[in-house]
Amino acid sequence: METRTPHRKTRVGTVVSDKMEKSISVQVIRHAMHPLYGKRIIKSKKFIVHDEENSCRIGDRVLIGEERPLSKTKRWSVVRIIERAPVLGDTTESKEEA
Repeated sequence: METRTPHRKTRVGTVVSDKMEKSISVQVIRHAMHPLYGKRIIKSKKFIVHDEENSCRIGDRVLIGEERPLSKTKRWSVVRIIERAPVLGDTTESKEEA
């Protein structure tokens, strides 16, 4: 019998919270047309995503993929980090200059 690979959805979003252990919150933004007026509107949804290495920071753009249910709210995991957010308030550089 053939072995089938399951079709898994992927989304690109921005990390909005990394305060949980091995989990992050990712906001995915999409554009849709208003059904009556035809204007493009922004719709967003937040996903709780599994981050095994705790490598994501707030502001990172990440690619997330669908998974089997890992907990009550986690059904997605980080596939890769597309773009890293700059580190703000890094005081190590200012101490080296002084």
